[in-house]
Amino acid sequence: MREVYKPIFVSVIGNILLAIIKIAVGLAYSSLALISDGIHSLSDVITSIIGFVGIKIASKPPDKSHPFGHSRFEPLFAFFIGLALFLVAYEIARDSIGRLLAGTSIEVNSIMLGVAVISILVKEAMTQYTLWIGKKLNNQILIADAYHHRSDVLSTIAVLFGLLAEKFGFKYGDSFAGFIVALFIGKVAIEIILQNVNYLTGTSPPFEVCEKIKETALSVKNVVGVHDLRAHYVGPKLHVELHIEVPPNLTLKEAHDISEEVKKRIEELEEVERAFVHVDIKGITK
Repeated sequence: MREVYKPIFVSVIGNILLAIIKIAVGLAYSSLALISDGIHSLSDVITSIIGFVGIKIASKPPDKSHPFGHSRFEPLFAFFIGLALFLVAYEIARDSIGRLLAGTSIEVNSIMLGVAVISILVKEAMTQYTLWIGKKLNNQILIADAYHHRSDVLSTIAVLFGLLAEKFGFKYGDSFAGFIVALFIGKVAIEIILQNVNYLTGTSPPFEVCEKIKETALSVKNVVGVHDLRAHYVGPKLHVELHIEVPPNLTLKEAHDISEEVKKRIEELEEVERAFVHVDIKGITK
């Protein structure tokens, strides 16, 4: 199994098991908090499946309809995961307000508290694993999916605090905690959405990245100048176009070899997928 698919597989299996346990215990003890948290875990299964489909499409090689590859599908699917995460935040906030207004209370026992604690530990382990692989592979879908796992951790922490509050007689504790967690989840969702909108719309990279590209080009022997540097995101990676200046005494082959070396070094940068290099003779205006 390819490394990129392993976190998706772990996510689907883990969330199905957690959802079954939380919903079963919630139904057994009439805990709306655990039932809602179990449904939240099922929503993670859906987003993980979306992520799997997105990775499969994004990894397809270039073809006639997509001559530069399918990498933009990766942030597209990550964008939809961000939307799903935002909807989860809305649902948690709505349920929290509903419980606040209803003012209902339940009997809390050690089984319910144990399920919440186990869920937190398992989901945080899934978060760290998926985030590690996502950052290692620079895969925006896995990173978005990791933060979706984190949203489940936060919501279950709210459930745990709520259950503890219920146990000690404060029946509104879970509602307040749930609403606060919903705000945190909504913030993460908006960040994921905005980041991937930038990837999808071909925004320019930060100034520091452009400077690194320029310095990389100038590090090649006989490159005496760089101008008209342009870069934009195609999916999570950059396509770069730039003009380099070389001395006028070089042969055509030497100038070509220099441009190939510049292209090679720039494409070795972590942020860059493809570079297009144009050669200009120093002192000759276009």
